[in-house]
Order: sequence, then C-alpha cells, then structure tokens
Amino acid sequence: MDKSIHINFMYILTHIGLIFFLYPLNIIQSTNQGFWLPISIGIVIHFVFVIIYMKGLSLFPKIDIVTIYSNSGKFISFCFLIPIFLYFLMANIITVRAYSEIITIVFLSNTPLWAVMALLLSFSTYLASKGLVAIFRSCFIFAIVFLPLLLFVFIVSFQNVDWYNFFPFWSSDFSFLTSISYIKSFFAVGGGFLFLGFVQPYFTYRPSKVWIALVAIIPCFFLSVYIPVLTFGPSTSENFLFPFVMATDTINLNWLMFDRITTFFLMSILIFIMLFISLVLWKTVRIASHYIPSRSHLFLLITISVFIYIIGFFIPNWSDLDVLFKWNTPLRFYIIIMVPISVLILGVRAKNG
Repeated sequence: MDKSIHINFMYILTHIGLIFFLYPLNIIQSTNQGFWLPISIGIVIHFVFVIIYMKGLSLFPKIDIVTIYSNSGKFISFCFLIPIFLYFLMANIITVRAYSEIITIVFLSNTPLWAVMALLLSFSTYLASKGLVAIFRSCFIFAIVFLPLLLFVFIVSFQNVDWYNFFPFWSSDFSFLTSISYIKSFFAVGGGFLFLGFVQPYFTYRPSKVWIALVAIIPCFFLSVYIPVLTFGPSTSENFLFPFVMATDTINLNWLMFDRITTFFLMSILIFIMLFISLVLWKTVRIASHYIPSRSHLFLLITISVFIYIIGFFIPNWSDLDVLFKWNTPLRFYIIIMVPISVLILGVRAKNG
C-alpha cells in the first residue's frame, strides 16, 4: 500500500520542528542583509543531495540503508553506518538538551531541567518502542491537527511587519559561506532526509511524491527568518535567542479568546520535535541491532536513551551545548554529502554488475 502521504507528513513535520527555533538566529547572525541568498543556497544544497539520495535508493527497492551498506562489505559498512550512528546519537543529545531548555525558558521556568529532559525523552522513547508504524501513524494525526494551526500562525505573524526591513535586497558579500553561524544552520537543512533510506522495507512510497514535501518546506525556511527580520529589523533580531518565537509573541488579536498565540505555536513545534527524536532513536537502534543482534530492540533503545539523558544532564549551559554543536559539524557534512553519493555509487555498481 502506498504510504507516500505518511512519508510527506513526516518529512514536513520533522523539518518544521528543526527550522523554527535555532535556524533563524543562525542565518541572521551569518549576514546583515540579503538573507534570501544564504537561505536559497542551503535549500539548493538540500535539494541536490536529496535527489542524489533518492536516485540511489531507487536502485535498491525494498532494501533499507543498513542492508545496503552491510551487503557491500564490512569496510564500507563501518565507514558509513558507524558515522551515521554517531551523528544520530549526537543529534539526539543536542535536540533533547536544547529543546528541554527552550521548554524551561518559555513554559516551565520553575521546573528543573533534568525533569523536563526526562519527560521529553520518555515520551519519545515510548513512541520509538512502539515501532515505525506507530511513529508514522502518530505523525499523520499530529499533521491533521496542528498543521492548520501553524498555517494560521504564519498568516497572522505578518501583523507587525515593516517591509522596509526587507532591503537591501542584494549583498555582494559572500563571507557568510565561511561563517560558523551559517555552517551551523545546516543542522536544519540537511540530515533530516536520511529516514527515507530506513523506511523502505516497512513503507512503500513513490519518490516523485516526496517532492511535495520538499516544496512544502521551502516557505518555512524563508518565513522563519524574514518574519522576525521584518518585525524587529536585522540588528534587533540577532539579539534574540529565538527570533521567530519573539516575533509571534508580538501578535495581538483582540477577537481571539487566547492571550498568547505563541503558546500554541510552541506546543505544535515541540510535538514535532518529539516525533523527530523518536524517529532518530528508532534509526539509531536499527543500526545498533545490526552490530549487536543478540540484544533486543527494547534493551538497546532504553540503553541509548539513558546514555543520551546522562550526557545531556552533564551539559551545564547553552555555551557548552553550542560547543557540542560545533563539534558535530564535520560529521554532519560528512553525512549530508557522502551518504547520498555513496548510496548512488553502490546502486549504480550493483545495477551494472
């Protein structure tokens, strides 16, 4: 049965969860004008490697990426599956720790961080323990409930914009390409598409329909940056840790029965992030079970979740989390670039021979 709509919803929701918190600040700090250019470059890079990745996967019908690499020999398997495993592990540590702090700042200022981390990770671990089908069914329900709400938030967020902040339109300064802030922005741009290679044995989907999801998230990249820039201006926006959240906090709708529309926006995003964490946990366990087949999936899942919690607990503050973010950058680009290319090369080699 074709599950393309489930794949599309998962693609959209997980990327939305990643885009609207850390990505705006990364882009705004990377340059002071012409923000559309770094955003567009990131989107093009995203599209290029997703196309390469899906082309390679199409040459291995109903085979997941773990099997693709393991069938290619131990050396190739080690060169790719171990880095992917480490990347997933670090991505979950960063995500759980970062978003727990966001919850503490915005919602639960009197709740200790360790309790928020435990709650966030427990829900994600429970969902991951139910398997891939449960994760995607939950995603389908959340998409139907929360996407219309997010669309409403995006529309009314233009309430306080000043279109003069859009200019200057063009900048001849391309120094943002080497900016650490811009390089960190690829946490949201790349890597999220890897799940396409893990679901093939469990879900049948048409690669051509995945384009719907790719096109759907393009406005999100621009909205996440330009709404705070148009609302506050570039100089003010870069002083906020979460520029888009601050922009939504300025929305005032007298006819709406709720005082803060930001609350509903943040709840939606956090649910999407829990989906992302559960999906990455499942993928991490899938790789771990390949190397430790004697252990049950539940044992590996709990062990990995406890490890993530312990490491996150011992990260003292946001500055140290940012250091971990930088350490993860080389591995992130290795995954974004080399995994799609390697899958395509292995696919062409298997087809020819």
